[in-house]
Amino acid sequence: MRTVLMVAEKPSLAQSIAKILSKGMYNNWDKVDPAELFSKAPTEKKEANPKLNMVKFLQVEARGCDYVVLWLDCDKEGENICFEVLDAVQPVMNQGGVRDQTVYRAKFSSITDTDIWNAMNCLGEPNRNEALSVDARQELDLRIGCAFTRFQTKYFQGKYGNLDSSLISFGPCQTPTLGFCVERHDKIQSFKPETYWVIQAKVFRGKDSPLTLDWNRVRVFDRDVGQMFVNLTKTSREAQVESVSKKEKVKQRPQALNTVEMLRVGSSALGMGPQHTMQIAERLYIQGYISYPRTETTHYPENFDLKGTLKQQANNPMWAEEVKALLSTGLNRPRKGADVGDHPPITPMRAASEAELGSDGWRLYDYITRHFIATVSQDCKYLQTTIDFNIGKEAFSCSGKTLISAGYTVVMPWQGIPLEEAMPVCERGDTFTVDEIKLVEKQTSPPDYLTEAELITLMEKHGIGTDASIPVHINNVCQRNYVTVENGRKLKPTNLGIVLVHGYYKTDAELVLPTIRSAVEKQLTLISLGKANFQQVLQHTLDIFKRKFHYFVDSIPSMDELMEVSFSPIAASGKPLSRCGKCHRFMKYIQAKPSRLHCSHCDETYSLPQNGAIKLYKELRCPLDEFELVLWTSGSRGKSYPLCPYCFSNTPFRDMKKGMGCNECTHPSCQHSLNSLGIGQCVECDGGVLVLDPTSGPKWKMACNKCNVVVHFFEHAHRVQVAQESCDACDASLVAVDFNKTRTPLPVGETQHTGCVFCDPVFQDLVELKHATMRHAMYRGGGARRGGRGRGRGRRGNPKKPKDKMAALAAYFV
Repeated sequence: MRTVLMVAEKPSLAQSIAKILSKGMYNNWDKVDPAELFSKAPTEKKEANPKLNMVKFLQVEARGCDYVVLWLDCDKEGENICFEVLDAVQPVMNQGGVRDQTVYRAKFSSITDTDIWNAMNCLGEPNRNEALSVDARQELDLRIGCAFTRFQTKYFQGKYGNLDSSLISFGPCQTPTLGFCVERHDKIQSFKPETYWVIQAKVFRGKDSPLTLDWNRVRVFDRDVGQMFVNLTKTSREAQVESVSKKEKVKQRPQALNTVEMLRVGSSALGMGPQHTMQIAERLYIQGYISYPRTETTHYPENFDLKGTLKQQANNPMWAEEVKALLSTGLNRPRKGADVGDHPPITPMRAASEAELGSDGWRLYDYITRHFIATVSQDCKYLQTTIDFNIGKEAFSCSGKTLISAGYTVVMPWQGIPLEEAMPVCERGDTFTVDEIKLVEKQTSPPDYLTEAELITLMEKHGIGTDASIPVHINNVCQRNYVTVENGRKLKPTNLGIVLVHGYYKTDAELVLPTIRSAVEKQLTLISLGKANFQQVLQHTLDIFKRKFHYFVDSIPSMDELMEVSFSPIAASGKPLSRCGKCHRFMKYIQAKPSRLHCSHCDETYSLPQNGAIKLYKELRCPLDEFELVLWTSGSRGKSYPLCPYCFSNTPFRDMKKGMGCNECTHPSCQHSLNSLGIGQCVECDGGVLVLDPTSGPKWKMACNKCNVVVHFFEHAHRVQVAQESCDACDASLVAVDFNKTRTPLPVGETQHTGCVFCDPVFQDLVELKHATMRHAMYRGGGARRGGRGRGRGRRGNPKKPKDKMAALAAYFV
């Protein structure tokens, strides 16, 4: 009997592997020259989220299997994941004969019974070339992006205090994307309005409504010339009809829907950002409501079941009438589009309602379905009537549209022909009375900022990114504070984004122009087709960018000149907060991202935890370096801990890592350290320790120094201290609590008690577990963590989780 392993894609699997720089040394910004990242630094693929244990899970499922069928997404990224899965499962599978095929690839475009059966009956093999093209793109983006990002982030954040961005990132696709936005901004800024004049004429006949005529000369840029034409026109009080033309016109139904068009409509019509639109589309696909949402094709395959897909929508009240009419009269043949050979266009796969999909899901599904119905509907037809007039010797005209057949606009009404006032019935030689002739002054207007839809069009035109990565690049320039999204989904560059692009133009324009990335994308496409060598393309591209990097480093002063004009030096930024341990002068707290402390006397900058508030901590000093401690807090409902600015950036002990506060410090006797305030092992994560927050009274709490678990206890206590003794049952440190006489919850009116937070029955009802309110995940280091401090009786290894109380806390939390 043979065993077959079926591997299907879920978001957790698609996001489980990430390419990183493999050696710890190369991940340290301070120890490695960024130029080395182009060649010397090795890369490896690792689980992006080790907690998922995806590789182990796949290996457990694959053990003892004879065959594997890969049901991953049918695009280049899906092919790449196929080989990541094979790397994990093949070592544990049964080994067949040399000639036996054990790996199969299923090709499908939607999760329906028909598609699944067809895919199972036509199994193929995974495409190694397409997987290699993805590997090449990932490695190029990683090496180039890391090198440029590290250099310019360190250079500029070390000099300027108000950049307001935690990372000055560079990306081979991200930077040209920003370039498009800044190019439009520059056109707006350099635009000089010009005054021009138009002749506005109104005529009428009998009791009919007046007609406003358009001047055939359109406009003139000289007022005197315009006035001359007005004077010539005013010599006649009648407008004579020169000709009347009527022409039937057609507004074509749309082509089949691809990813880029869906993203454009999501932004311009639905008001949803490209990344949000893509996330919703992926969810609808996984749930079986639409076909695969990543495709460049706009042409339905010859064997595509248009009628069957349409029948599924016959009972939806939103468009049932139009669908039934199409089914009875016959479907119109869809327009011919582009067949790129990847996937069929995006279509609905089964009926749905708003209650099933939710607000945004329904709005996107509604558009996809209407678009599909429109592609098999008739074109919209209308009659355009144009009347040409002569007033004196000047020619004028007016035109109007009359609907003949709505066609596809019945289901896409926003594209319909607007209702207009009927044109008067007349013929050549008829006359109208001139009601008004005047010269109107106007000005040319600048272009508007790029919308997301326009940016997507530019990226597609210039080959920047793929249909899958375009939303990511747009989201990145927003997240980095390079552009902001204004009303109407317009992208307005920030001062930082503008200066960066201008700086790239000044040093090396190819870093920001789309030409070089477009050329790289063509090479990657050749790899996927088996027409170019993976290693040769990779090495050649890295050599080019390595030379560009060295030139950029040498030319950075010219870019810095632009920065000096726009941003404040770090020494002139921020407000005095705490004293430096070296010179004992006040250091300035710079609140703009990334928040940090700077000593202008020593010319030193010290990192701080992000995404929270920083304040002075009682003017207390670190016993190791004399720096005044500061307190980081995520708010009254979150967690807080003190830290030494120097120790946070320069680890004092070998078992600590950069970025640790006092709640993780292993100093043996400092009153603020983990050794003094640690109570017990975290009830939720494996490596964390619950540490008393000494600033939290009278609403006392202890918080995990690794995850965001917060335990509230002993509210209104006068004093809470961590005792030197440990609990006999769980090894957690005992806690001494002192209540006021009037508010003590202790039995028999007692005001003081020392016991274990987890095991002591007296404390049973005084402990409450919660999650901290966090705006973002904090950057936390690893390192040694301890529970009970082990003083007095000595340590007995890692503290145990107290069974009963821990279970009660965990149950309460869940």
